[in-house]
Amino acid sequence: MSGQAEERWRARVRGCLLGGAVGDALGGPVEFESGTSIIAKYPELVRTFVPGGDGWPAGTITDDTQMTLFTVEGLIRANVRTDRGLGFTVAVVQHGYDRWLDTQTLPGPSGERDGWLQGEQWLYVRRAPGNTCLSALTEARKGEAKIPQFGAQAVNDSKGCGGVMRVAPFGLLPEYFPTEWIFDSAATAAGYTHGHPTGKLASGALAAIIHELCKGADLDDAISRATDLLTQHEGHEETSTALSFARHLAATAPANPVTVERLGGGWVAEEALAIAVFAALAYPKPDQVLDALALAVTHSGDSDSTGAICGNILGALHGETALPAELVFTVEGRPVILQLADDFALEFTQSNRLHGDYGPHTSWTARYPGW
Repeated sequence: MSGQAEERWRARVRGCLLGGAVGDALGGPVEFESGTSIIAKYPELVRTFVPGGDGWPAGTITDDTQMTLFTVEGLIRANVRTDRGLGFTVAVVQHGYDRWLDTQTLPGPSGERDGWLQGEQWLYVRRAPGNTCLSALTEARKGEAKIPQFGAQAVNDSKGCGGVMRVAPFGLLPEYFPTEWIFDSAATAAGYTHGHPTGKLASGALAAIIHELCKGADLDDAISRATDLLTQHEGHEETSTALSFARHLAATAPANPVTVERLGGGWVAEEALAIAVFAALAYPKPDQVLDALALAVTHSGDSDSTGAICGNILGALHGETALPAELVFTVEGRPVILQLADDFALEFTQSNRLHGDYGPHTSWTARYPGW
């Protein structure tokens, strides 16, 4: 990767993660309201951070961003693990989700986990986490304090959006990872909690879109490439139909909440992806990111997830400088999000200077143990 190409990629990594957090925090407080109620309060749509009630200040992120951050950390740790002569193992990401589960069940860090992200006290709070994520990971523990063996797919029939809302980091991996691998690996990671094919395939499609954007594709071409991969998988029809309808509406219907409602509520994976894609297609320009995010969250449904996914997409498309500054500078956890983004970029471009046979073995691998 040339210096200039690396800078563009780094901007997309930061943009994707920050954009997802901004969209998440924008939609979180209105997640359980009807579209009519939201518009009555915010006739210009939700364009600024608002509080979500007691203990939920404006700009607060939810489980969507929490799990996305543990996905990033898991991918870094999976790459560190290759020092052992092993392949890049997606199951390491499930270990990350096991640490996330601690943040939902414990009052603070237990002292029994390694790595740095689980030590961030501000993450130990519940923001309406998905029941499927909680139950699937709890079941994987088999009554123990930690998951005893990583890599098993969830045994349920859920296609909720809890998989797709967290897998964008797979798409941020450098272009030497083939898009086909990105699709399949993100689907596998979603399958740690969501067993229905649609829950997995919508997740693979999002990661493929992000990956194509990071390689320089425009939004329409990135969606087409992801759709091509999607249709090669059994059980793709729900996601393919939802994406096709989103593209059709973006080309033919007004960019307003009434049109968004035609795509569903976003509670299930294919609808969440479709709403985010519709909003991004409706407002695809760098100076329209806030318009897209406002549209993505103003509906009777899972507003934080649709906002997060839309922010992931447009942040990857345009880079961090296109994000609305008035929201970026107040979103919860920005220092941690940016540190993870930069560490991700370092790991996948300069790992030989950080760990392995020719680098220091202590500080980086203590921060990101390889398992």
